[in-house]
Amino acid sequence: MKNKFLRLGVIAALCGAMTACGSSAGTSSTSAASASGSDTAVASGSASGTTTTASGEAFKLGASGPLSGDASVYGIAVKNAAELAIDEINKKGGVQFELNFQDDQADTEAAVNAYNTLADWGMQLSLLTVTSGSGQSVAPLYKEDNIFGITPSGSSTAVIFQDAENNTNPYGNVFQMCFTDPNQGKASADYLSEHTDLGTKVGIIYRNDDNYSTGIYNTFVEEAKAKNLDVVSTGTFTKGATDFSVQIKQAQDAGADIVFLPIYYQPASLVLQAAKNAGYAPTFFGCDGMDGILTQDNFDTSLAEGLYMLTPFSADAQDEKTQNFVKAYKDKYGETPNQFAADAYDAVNALAQALSNSDVTPESSTDDITAALIKQFTTMKFQGITAPGDITWNENGEVSKEPRAIVIKDGAYVSAE
Repeated sequence: MKNKFLRLGVIAALCGAMTACGSSAGTSSTSAASASGSDTAVASGSASGTTTTASGEAFKLGASGPLSGDASVYGIAVKNAAELAIDEINKKGGVQFELNFQDDQADTEAAVNAYNTLADWGMQLSLLTVTSGSGQSVAPLYKEDNIFGITPSGSSTAVIFQDAENNTNPYGNVFQMCFTDPNQGKASADYLSEHTDLGTKVGIIYRNDDNYSTGIYNTFVEEAKAKNLDVVSTGTFTKGATDFSVQIKQAQDAGADIVFLPIYYQPASLVLQAAKNAGYAPTFFGCDGMDGILTQDNFDTSLAEGLYMLTPFSADAQDEKTQNFVKAYKDKYGETPNQFAADAYDAVNALAQALSNSDVTPESSTDDITAALIKQFTTMKFQGITAPGDITWNENGEVSKEPRAIVIKDGAYVSAE
């Protein structure tokens, strides 16, 4: 590893200024094994890491995400699904993986520490990070050390572009399995323009100090204008907000019959409560950050009844791959997987396909493994559970796949189609 300690200090200082996608400000350390409830062993020399081992020579696959803190529902889902995929892949023979998953608490400085731990362990390829803020903080390190990474759920363009403001100068070795934030905004506007039965006057409530929320919002507004959507109100908030009565009144007074929420499920739950208190019942519509609202502690799930969201995954899809995944996940973890789990499952299987189609082995150099994976990911087609058809990637690391609309009915996510 190159200049690790000097680099750690410099990047950690820079990270404090970055806005994390769904990140937590906490920096306390807890055991990943206890946080996830899994039976994986604690990695040697790491109090917060867990490993899933293979029988025989294996590629060392690193990852980090929040296994504790406010965003832990995302990290635990990603970790669980990655372990499930690896168990299945390793049992088949052929490509083998050993996973080391570090708890970064969705904190940028902790993510840099996690990266250094994984690099010292000998990481050869990676699931990068779960959240965008953490991904943005470590992507330069992956570039510097030339390690291939594919994030299941870090949706900000800042994860894959060195110049995120203009979406230029891609890292080249950092890819995404999830939709980018701009793509989610465009797809949401397109969907609403095609489904005017949901509403025709659009109110928006978004978090204006968060790159996830603003990235979706900016593209949504641009596409809404192109599609002649009638945006009648826009309300904003910042991190830590708990009272949304003003934003709800603004949308209600403007006559919005659909409210677009490009935000995470935690503040969304408070928005829904504020709407109920005001006797306001528009159609609410969100994106992938809404996934998890039904499992939030102390949340009245009846408030989310009828809420729509665009997501790459629907647990009630009838195709064989999805049904097998949902059953295996439920059997192992006792709950229905969310789209973060599905993206992680696809990411691991895509890595396995790419490695199987290349001539690299666990004995190959990291440079050779990275070159092989870049070649495969920019040319191959992958069929997983997070799209009804082929999944592909461009040279920037952006994924191309078709989104799905789901709606909450009777306390469960179901297809809206």
